[in-house]
Amino acid sequence: MQTETDKTRWYDRPWAAFIYFTRLPFRRIHKSPRASYNSAVEYWPLTGWLTGGLAALTLWGASHVMPYTVAVLAAIVVRLLATGAMLEDGLARFLGGFFGGKSRERILNLMDEPHLGIHGVAGLVCYLLLLAAALCSLPLNLAVVTILAADPFAKMVASELVMMMPYAWRDVEPRGRVVFRRMDVKAGIGLAVQGLLPLVAFIWLTGAAWELLVFIPCLVMYFLYLLIWRTIQGYTLDCCAAVSLLVELAFILVVCSQNFLPA
Repeated sequence: MQTETDKTRWYDRPWAAFIYFTRLPFRRIHKSPRASYNSAVEYWPLTGWLTGGLAALTLWGASHVMPYTVAVLAAIVVRLLATGAMLEDGLARFLGGFFGGKSRERILNLMDEPHLGIHGVAGLVCYLLLLAAALCSLPLNLAVVTILAADPFAKMVASELVMMMPYAWRDVEPRGRVVFRRMDVKAGIGLAVQGLLPLVAFIWLTGAAWELLVFIPCLVMYFLYLLIWRTIQGYTLDCCAAVSLLVELAFILVVCSQNFLPA
C-alpha cells in the first residue's frame, strides 16, 4: 500500500478529494489512483472553496433576477446538487442513529441502514430551515462572503475528527471502502491553510469579531466530539458530515448575531 501511495502524482490526492466529496464530473477528466483516496480528507476544505463558491455565486446572481428568499433557496439547492446531498444525508443518518439508538452497535447500525428514520428526516428539515432563515436575515454581500468563508472553515474543523479518534467500524469494511489516514504535520498545515485563508479574508472584509467566529463553532465541534467518542468510540463518514454542517451553521448564526448587535 505504501509503494502504491508513493507512486501517486502531486495532483492525484486533491483531485481524489474533488471526486469523493462532490458529484461534479471530475472523474471523467482524470481518475485518481485508489491509493490517493485515503488522504482525500486532507483536501476537504479545498472542495469547500468550490461548493461554497458555487453557492455564493448562485446567491449573488439569482438575487438580481428573483426575490432574495428564492435566491437563498437556489444557492442551497445548487450546493446540494454539487455534493449530491452527501453531507445532508450524513447529517440525517447521524441524527437518526444518535436519537434512535442507545447502544454503540445500535447507533452504528441505524446510521448504516439504507432508509432514513423519522429523527433524521426531522432533524434535516430543521437544519435546512434554520440555514435558509439565517442566510435570508443577512444582507446580500455579507451572505455571499459568509458562505465563502463558512464552507471551507467547517470542513477544516470537521476533518480533525480523523486525527482525534479511529474509524468506528473497526471490524467491518467501511461504506465507500475508504478509511482516511492520520495526517502528518505537513498535511495538517495544508489543511489549516485551506480552511483559514477564507476566514482571514472574511474578517478583513467585514471587521467581524474573530474570537466568536472561531470559538463558538469550535465549541460546537468539541461537544459533538465528546458525544461521538463517548457513544461509539470512533468517527464515521456520517459523523464527519454532520459535524461539518453543524459547525458551518454555528458560524453563520454567529455572523447573524453580530450583524444584529448594535454598533
